[in-house]
Amino acid sequence: MTIKASVIIPTKNPGRIFRSVLPAVCEQITDFEYDVLVIDSGSVDGTVDYVRSFPDIRVRLHEIPAHEFGHGKTRNLGVSLTQGEYAVLITHDALPATKHWLASMVHAADQDSRIAGVFGKHFAYPDASPFTKRDLERHFANFAPDPVVWLEDRSRYEQDPGYRQYLHFFSDNNALVRRSVWEQHPYPDVDFAEDQIWAETVIKAGWKKAYAEEGAVFHSHDFALMELLHRSFDESYALFRLFGYTLVPSLPRLMRSWLGASLRDLKYARQQGLLRKQPRAVLGMPFENIMRTSGHYLGSRAEKLPRWLRHWLSRDRRMMAGLATSAKSARKA
Repeated sequence: MTIKASVIIPTKNPGRIFRSVLPAVCEQITDFEYDVLVIDSGSVDGTVDYVRSFPDIRVRLHEIPAHEFGHGKTRNLGVSLTQGEYAVLITHDALPATKHWLASMVHAADQDSRIAGVFGKHFAYPDASPFTKRDLERHFANFAPDPVVWLEDRSRYEQDPGYRQYLHFFSDNNALVRRSVWEQHPYPDVDFAEDQIWAETVIKAGWKKAYAEEGAVFHSHDFALMELLHRSFDESYALFRLFGYTLVPSLPRLMRSWLGASLRDLKYARQQGLLRKQPRAVLGMPFENIMRTSGHYLGSRAEKLPRWLRHWLSRDRRMMAGLATSAKSARKA
């Protein structure tokens, strides 16, 4: 039997949402064969027993110690343990939106043998903040007009950060990689942005990247305030360290960014009637914006901060060290 696609799901204490994700993956309607690998790194919430008892024979489980997990490293391991022409990567809380999610991802790759990878749309979960829903919709709308892109203008790529970011954006919360390309360009072993580094590598090597509008999953987080600070710090630090981007270059820019974002959000809240329908979300919005912009400011200056403060500010470091993060980070839906 020839496997067209291998779905790889890294897990670590995903909670109840995974009880919806795994069946949704196995119920996909396709005209090709696919299999599923769950690669768990030390779950203690019953996930391992659940996967072992899952009736679908396509599902395999591979366990690794928690200390061996790495965002790029573990995904590479997952791809190496499967055989599909395509490796389809989702996170344990990314719920396929339809039974045609997998077919849509594969179809996007099949249209051109030069497509190295595909990323799919993200919907916010129904209970997400209205601002999260709006931001995800606007973000992915940017990719719909040109679903297949490649490096057409190297001079512009070198000079225009916006063009670079557009070309190397990739999210392996919901992605497909062509195995033959992965064999030449595996994921880097880094603690953040492994997907965007990989996309940058293949784009610069002359491959194409595709966006699958119909290959959608539900995937969103409404972080608590401190966790939002940590997450924004990690994002900014990674983008500065790996790509040289400075998201918030100065304290005056921090204040202008916070004020501008808050005023735009307030205008949106008025237009949508959120002051009446979801007052808590509106009242919390300015505090979330200050945490986000502060994290972005601090992240691009991380190397100037004391080592202990860098580690305290990093959500990824806290998770790797087994330290507490906000309880809101684990969905219980």
